[in-house]
Amino acid sequence: METVWAARDVHFAARPGEFVCIYGASGSGKSTLLNLLAGLDLADSGEVQVGEVEVSAADEKQRAQLRLRTVGVVFQDNNLIEEFTAVENVALPLEARGVATAEAKAAALEQLSRVGLAGLENRLPRQLSGGQRQRVGVARALTGQRAVLLADEPTGALDSEATQDLFALIRALCDEGILAVVCSHDPRCRTYADTLYEVIDGRLEAR
Repeated sequence: METVWAARDVHFAARPGEFVCIYGASGSGKSTLLNLLAGLDLADSGEVQVGEVEVSAADEKQRAQLRLRTVGVVFQDNNLIEEFTAVENVALPLEARGVATAEAKAAALEQLSRVGLAGLENRLPRQLSGGQRQRVGVARALTGQRAVLLADEPTGALDSEATQDLFALIRALCDEGILAVVCSHDPRCRTYADTLYEVIDGRLEAR
């Protein structure tokens, strides 16, 4: 039986304010790396640390708290709740933390404005463009003062203009102090990033 390594001998560190772009062929291990950072997957060996949390040693509840309080994740499919408005989608992680509805909504409105969606807070996902839905996803990922944004092919379903706009937004958020780690096939991601890595058969190579 052949052994397939999703991530092997990976050494990776990033700092607040940094835009990291990770690229590579499909199946090379990009998504696995993000899932390890988010605590969605656990490594067979080695250490994964995000801020003060050693993710590799944390239990399921602690990893869930990491995603609620520190790390936000955006996927190609924005995973918005179709029956919820934009502001309700963004407020959801705060309400899951026990924050009062009014306070959660106020924080969500602030995040929506931050990503350029002021005035669209009461629209349902189906009333938004693809680029706008991804912006809602970014706002939801950062609500609650989460400082780490992990994005897995966030522009995969977007047209050229919306793709450019989303990478520019992530760049602006990094300039405000957010750490973003973005896996993307799109070469435009690299023009906005501070740091580039290529994943080749589970190995991370600096570029």
